[in-house]
Amino acid sequence: MARNYRQVQRAESAGETRRKILDAVYERLREAPAERVSVDRVAREAGVARSTVYLDFGSRAGLSRALRRDLVERVGYDRLIEATRHPDPRVTLRQGLRRTVEMYSAERDVFRALESMAQLDPDAVPGSAAEERTAGMAGLAMRLKKKGYLREGLSAKNAADLLFVLTSFDAF
Repeated sequence: MARNYRQVQRAESAGETRRKILDAVYERLREAPAERVSVDRVAREAGVARSTVYLDFGSRAGLSRALRRDLVERVGYDRLIEATRHPDPRVTLRQGLRRTVEMYSAERDVFRALESMAQLDPDAVPGSAAEERTAGMAGLAMRLKKKGYLREGLSAKNAADLLFVLTSFDAF
């Protein structure tokens, strides 16, 4: 029984360490959004060794992916996903746009820093969010087309491209 208890404590401690590291990255992005995120500085501010950051996240890219995942979970990604499940694609579009704006506005500075970093250093900040959004907008455009909601002459591909731009942080 004591062994199981220690494993729970170890998992909780690892979760707390991970949270400290992610919080340190958030603070760096809020305080100095134009500066490159340094693993050394993040580790120092989180009160952990640099090797702990690499052990938990694997690389700067892994840290960025984890931060993006954590960020969208914190700001309501589940509500965005829920909006996409509505059977009427027009409702999906309206609710999806609303939820996207809510997400961006909840952590505007952090999203801005991540978007800028992804363009300046794509190896360190992979653009997985753009890939997900591309697939999501293509699916929504096809749903709109099947229901006859696209204007005549507008292809699903072009509609998806327009939706991609409209749902981008830059458009926000």
